[in-house]
Amino acid sequence: MSDDTAPGRPAPPFGRVLCAMVTPFTADGGAVDLDAAQHLADRLVTEGCEGLVLSGTTGESSTTSDAEKAALVRAVRAAVAGRASVLTGIGTADTRHSTELARAAERAGADGLLAAAPSYVRPPQDAVAAHFRTLADATGLPLMLYDIPGRTGTRIEPATTTALAEHPRIVAVKDCAYDLLGTQKVMAATDLAYYTGCDEYVLALRALGGAGCVSTVANVAPAAVRAIVDAYDAGATADAARRQRETVALTDAMMNGGLPGAVTAKSLLTTLGLPGGGPVRAPLLPAGRAAADGLLAAYGALLSAA
Repeated sequence: MSDDTAPGRPAPPFGRVLCAMVTPFTADGGAVDLDAAQHLADRLVTEGCEGLVLSGTTGESSTTSDAEKAALVRAVRAAVAGRASVLTGIGTADTRHSTELARAAERAGADGLLAAAPSYVRPPQDAVAAHFRTLADATGLPLMLYDIPGRTGTRIEPATTTALAEHPRIVAVKDCAYDLLGTQKVMAATDLAYYTGCDEYVLALRALGGAGCVSTVANVAPAAVRAIVDAYDAGATADAARRQRETVALTDAMMNGGLPGAVTAKSLLTTLGLPGGGPVRAPLLPAGRAAADGLLAAYGALLSAA
């Protein structure tokens, strides 16, 4: 196998295959289940994840407290024991609050930070850039920008991203903008490490020189996601394409069926009896029986194809 660096690109700063990890809760949803989080983290790393992203969209970060976020970092860091990078989300609609979360994450031992554009307030691009520079200046940790306008309501425009790349601690992008041309423009102009946050683009972005992925599907099928990247990096492009196609049904069921990834991932983890299953927090509701059956069927089809 070749090294982990895509031709003409810097080495991925956090590994290639990262999981957007769910946040396990106790049975009543009243507390973060740190023991379950540690068991899930260990399983994900053992089965191929090179990094874990905590307290993101799939991690239900909007419903966890600041103290829970920091405790989760400490617990997962202890569980992976240096075998994988540990990033944590710090994005809020308030720059001051996000700065506080960044500093708390650094104290808790995070290896990096993830931040989306402030949601709801719809700041113009100069304010978006100022927000991210403030966060990057707040700690000594590297920062991954999270471009997901479908959720935040605000795009991190390619020109803004290119300018932010000049900051020494802004090193990566989690790309959920569905703008492949814009992505390539930034990649051509900067050394930012691009990670797709859309499981259907794992192979496509890697083939374009992307660093890798931040995968929701990896919560339940880490080895399958890792196999796509490994096959491509080994030069087995036809095998990589086959493996990507084999994940399509599961990706569709988890990410395109009208339910958030946190709901679908936890449903499957629960059904399979794996760590990380259990309740979601309101306003989310658990998957219904029909959705759970469909998810299990898609998962079974992936196993059969492997």
